Order: sequence, then C-alpha cells, then structure tokens
Amino acid sequence: MTAINSMLNLNTPLTAEQVAANKKVDAKQQLQQEDFFALLSQQLAYQDPFKPVDNSEMIAQMASFTTAEGITTMGTEFAGMKEVLSSSQALEASSLVGKKVLIPSNEGYLAETGDLSGSINTKTGAYNTMVTVENSAGVVVRKISLGDIGAGNKRFSWDGLDKDDKRLPEDNYTLKANGTVNNKGEELTVATYAHVESVSLGGGQAGVNLNLQGLGGIKLSDAIEVAENK
Repeated sequence: MTAINSMLNLNTPLTAEQVAANKKVDAKQQLQQEDFFALLSQQLAYQDPFKPVDNSEMIAQMASFTTAEGITTMGTEFAGMKEVLSSSQALEASSLVGKKVLIPSNEGYLAETGDLSGSINTKTGAYNTMVTVENSAGVVVRKISLGDIGAGNKRFSWDGLDKDDKRLPEDNYTLKANGTVNNKGEELTVATYAHVESVSLGGGQAGVNLNLQGLGGIKLSDAIEVAENK
C-alpha cells in the first residue's frame, strides 16, 4: 500500500528534465502545415473511388486549418507591432523630460523658484474673469484678475507671491477661475502646467507614465499640451 501511495503522490514536483521532456512531447503533438497536407494526401490516396471525398468537405478542412494558422500568425505579428509601438511611445515620452506639459487638473506645484502656470478653456469667452489661488489647506492666498477673455485657451501665470508680495513656500496649490458667461457667473475649466521629471515604462496595460514634479504620475495619453520649460 505504501508503494502505491508513493506512485500516486501527485504533489511531488516535476524535475527540470521532466518539464523539458513534456514540452518536447507537446511540441511533437502539435499538427503542423506539412502534417496536415500529408494526412490530406493519404486521405485522397486511399479514398473509395466510388465514394470520393466531397469537394466542399475537403475545402472546408483546408479553410479551417488555414484560418487557424492565420490567426496564430496574426497574433504573433500583432505582438511584434505592440512592441514596436511601445518602444516608439517610450522614445517620444523620454523627449519630454525637462519640459512642461498641460494636464487636466487645476492642482499645480509651485517650486522653490519660478511661477505656476495654467490655462482656462472656454467655448464662448468670459467677462470679468478672476483666478483664485488656494493653498493645500484650502485658504485663498491670491486673486488674479484676467478681465475679459476670448473663446479657446487663455494661458495665465501666478508668480508665487501672496497679496503682500511675499514668496509662498513650495507646495501644491489649487487654481480656480470664475467669469461671466451669457450674463451668468460660471466656474471655468482650469488646467495646469507641470514639470516632467522622468518617465516610467509600465507593463501590460499600464503603458508610459510621466512623473511630474510634486504631483506624481499621469499617463502619457492624458497630457493635453507640451510646452518648453521656461
């Protein structure tokens, strides 16, 4: 009984030699194109002359095999194309390091020096446009009047100073904008510019990510615009 239990022990791991042998067996068991046509030739050679293989049946067999082989080849080609596209996308993203990109967020990072820029997008323009800057605690630290702006994108910059012209510490700040549209006060859509520090290449569906100063990472496809770092 002990010997039988030992033989039936399915939890014993396979050795490297056994795994390699199984792979060879699996490869041999796969039907290749040459094998298919050899079998087809044998079928035609030994068929009953009074009951030959139906042409439509033979064509269906050939079409089925060709389709399966074509799908396998197509999958391999698509995998190769995916690698090429990923490499091209990574190369494109690496050229953005050191530049600024416009991101779909009204939260931006104010560095130790320099300003924080943003962009307001409107379809019809706005009157009496006002930008409000809030710190990470939600306290208003500065208001910037832009007056009347036209339709499209209106870029603006905040110099990092508060209302008393004192430089504020580096941190994340929220930019909000309001204006009069069609005689009604409305909150306007604001996007901010962020500095690209590095690029990360994710696996699978992750794709390429841009690592932004003080803001973390975003997908390359989420970047709205690229601007020179000024």
